[in-house]
Amino acid sequence: MPTIDLNSDVGESFGRWTFGDDAAMFRSVRSANIACGFHAGDPSVIRRTCRAAAAANVVVCAHVGYRDLAGFGRPGEPRLSGAA
Repeated sequence: MPTIDLNSDVGESFGRWTFGDDAAMFRSVRSANIACGFHAGDPSVIRRTCRAAAAANVVVCAHVGYRDLAGFGRPGEPRLSGAA
């Protein structure tokens, strides 16, 4: 029977800033891209997210990005500014 690997970006919290509900996401996906390129996440978030993914039998993938917390690792992309 064919299957689909439903995947999600997770581990995007940073320090005391929390973003998303990774544990809830792990109940719906088979694999997860864990933020690890300085655009989001930090060493403790990465470690905690990897452990939670393993406990939920979710395959861990790396989601790397540029050192750009303000732009979320997407330098050069257009930024929204004020109402048009």
